Amino acid sequence: MESENWRTRGAVFFSRLGAAVVNVVFPPVCRGCGRLTGDAHAVCPSCWAKLPLIERPYCEVLGSPFSFDPGEGAISPEALADPPIFDRLRSVALHEGIARDLVHGLKYRDRTDLAPMMAEWMIRASDGAVTSADMIVPVPLHAFRLWRRGFNQAAELARAIAVAAEKPYRPETLRRLKRTRRQVGLGVRAREENVRGAFAVPRRVGASLAGKAVVLVDDVYTTGATVSAAARALKRAGVGEVTVLTFARAMSGPI
Repeated sequence: MESENWRTRGAVFFSRLGAAVVNVVFPPVCRGCGRLTGDAHAVCPSCWAKLPLIERPYCEVLGSPFSFDPGEGAISPEALADPPIFDRLRSVALHEGIARDLVHGLKYRDRTDLAPMMAEWMIRASDGAVTSADMIVPVPLHAFRLWRRGFNQAAELARAIAVAAEKPYRPETLRRLKRTRRQVGLGVRAREENVRGAFAVPRRVGASLAGKAVVLVDDVYTTGATVSAAARALKRAGVGEVTVLTFARAMSGPI
């Protein structure tokens, strides 16, 4: 345990040292519009004002924003009618505007440099879940897709969260068994069927998960099919609590 703490502290030190060097060579700019800023992990005030943040009041389970304040601890009708397999969902912003641009930059334009900034916002949006977590776990890609893309955007975010919060990063906790179709363009039922049985916890890992609190990281929450399938595998392995944490959340608006 002590050696693990030293490794984590070492990762934090070298990450900060590297960031300082990069800032000297490449002055920090707004990640939204490209204007000069004082912080490499920041957006300018103009872009910040346009960021569609998800803030309270929201459903304590699904994190869905309410159009009015129903009181502390309120749960949405959606969560009551169809409780998710995971314990809670938290997201930074709605999947639109600058938030969508950041996600697409990371996912499709290889902007892995965005991950540390996005991770800091995700930690704040987690509502304390990262602080109390035993480990940070990314939603894995299938080996073939990982080979084609070259990186896993969920893993980039999860690693950055673990480093910033000084928490164990555990990418080996979940494996993706099925080479599923892309979820984009599929309906709710098709998405669920597409990822059914897609994830598993390796036997060598399962014994260490009993009763643990896991933060499961992905870039975008749409219908919840993918993270639900992943959370189900974790729960079957004995995980006590699963918090799904994403940068963006696709939805039509407040409920």
